Amino acid sequence: MAAPHLSLKGRALRYLSMREHSRLELGRKLSRYADEGDDVDALLDFLEKNNWLSQERFSEALIHRRAARFGNSRIVAELQSHGINGAALQELKAGLKDGETERACEVWRRKFGTVAADQTERNKQMRFLMQRGFSQNAVQTALKGQADEE
Repeated sequence: MAAPHLSLKGRALRYLSMREHSRLELGRKLSRYADEGDDVDALLDFLEKNNWLSQERFSEALIHRRAARFGNSRIVAELQSHGINGAALQELKAGLKDGETERACEVWRRKFGTVAADQTERNKQMRFLMQRGFSQNAVQTALKGQADEE
């Protein structure tokens, strides 16, 4: 038995019930299923007007999912790829900056746990944290094996 054909609005609500989406991401997903007379932008405006689609909620959810594993630059790049820009992005950056060193130390502790004995191991640990998007200062602090006790 074939699955019933969902309307564009029904499909959007199904996506949003699973997790938060950015306007750009949801628009991309819905455009695959849009018929000739469907207006995806009007539907997205309707969803935002009724607070079913929210860039703020999406941003908070993405940061919550990614913060334990990634640094600020990687999270900010992902937010930008989802269409979050301007003042909202600057505000999110400021909020992320506070705990980056602690997050870097925790990621380092889970992955390595011990201070590097030689330069090769130190470089490996540094590359790992840098690829995760942590800043130079956070990486240097994490490689010492402990966060600043301030």
